[in-house]
Amino acid sequence: MFPRSLPLRGLGDNSLMLRDKNLIPLSHQHQHALALCVRLDRAIQAGEVDLEAWQAEIQQLFEQEITIHSAAEEKELFPAAARLTELRSLVQELKAEHTALRDFFSRATGRTLDAAGLRAFAETLSAHIRKEERQLFEGMQSRMTSEELADLGTALDRELAQASDTCVLPTPATRMRPKR
Repeated sequence: MFPRSLPLRGLGDNSLMLRDKNLIPLSHQHQHALALCVRLDRAIQAGEVDLEAWQAEIQQLFEQEITIHSAAEEKELFPAAARLTELRSLVQELKAEHTALRDFFSRATGRTLDAAGLRAFAETLSAHIRKEERQLFEGMQSRMTSEELADLGTALDRELAQASDTCVLPTPATRMRPKR
């Protein structure tokens, strides 16, 4: 049997967070998206942005993982969190951010993001993920029972089953380069 919570690294502040096992599939997907944000930020800072390549990678991540991820959050996670009075306003913020992020993904798919748009996308996605991890997940874990979290985990597993198990690999144009 798995422990009730597992350590999770990688949210940018070097802290060790305990994540309930029922939320770990979402956290793993968050890590994939954060990795893209970090690589994109470094490319922008280095002045090495191939707009077409980055938008193609964003589109691929959206189609293979984020569409299903967001739907699972909206169908299962957000309603469970909204039952907790203390988290209702946060859930409304996160829903609005999903709408804004869908616009960025649509613009990437249409290849209409410029370098400033890519920067805004990375900043928006990164901030959204951190808010979910640090505020929503932590709030849910501290307020929900083990049984409620287990039920949520079962529902999330069912919703996330359609997500691709393949990893989006960077192209030569989006691969991180060593710092000079």
